[in-house]
Amino acid sequence: SGKPVKPGWTIEKIGKAWGTLMARLGYKKYFAQGGDWGSAITHSMAVTETTHCAGAHVNMALVSPSEKQLTNLSDLEKKALASSQHYQDWDSGYSKQQTTRPQSVGYGLVDSPAGLAAWIVEKFWAWTDNNGSPEDAVTRDEILDDIMFYWLTSSGASSARLYWESFTAALGPKAPITIPFAYSCFPEDIFLASERWYQERCSDFRYFRVVDKGGHFAALEQPALFVEEVRAAFSTMRN
Repeated sequence: SGKPVKPGWTIEKIGKAWGTLMARLGYKKYFAQGGDWGSAITHSMAVTETTHCAGAHVNMALVSPSEKQLTNLSDLEKKALASSQHYQDWDSGYSKQQTTRPQSVGYGLVDSPAGLAAWIVEKFWAWTDNNGSPEDAVTRDEILDDIMFYWLTSSGASSARLYWESFTAALGPKAPITIPFAYSCFPEDIFLASERWYQERCSDFRYFRVVDKGGHFAALEQPALFVEEVRAAFSTMRN
């Protein structure tokens, strides 16, 4: 896809653009699925694209507990809160930079292949379900392929600007979700949630499962398990 040429491409606008595209392609009904920023966009579509989006599934949580849910925490909920705090304390420096000064770091990301590789590989190390090396979770070729998507298209700056456009909106107040919704919890993702946290936001929550392994890049780390989860989730939503 082309790079945005003017401000305004928030997750809400991207989600609506996906809805417009699906309608133009002739799909009267479809499911939405996402992780990472795709999760934020899928959450947004579950609010705005309710005429044609028949259901949604995410593999990264974007829901916070209400005050009343902060008592009698389960082990998963304690882990979710600890993971969120760890992210804020140790993992979010890149996000703060891209949220506030994306263009500054963007020049380096499109000018230095070593700098781009370091910027990305660190996240494969920090966010995958590994034993100390990112290559425990994904192959070196897969990591290099991911880097090359950014390098060959010179999209380091434009991708960073998504944070400047949308970060607060993506993680801020949430509107209720009324369409069928599902969440698969991969245990080493950066943001986790329990079933009851999602049930408070979603009036038609259909599917929840904590899988045995996998991290933030679930589809890349555990492709077979990821497909199994997507199929299981959407099987609960088919007419």
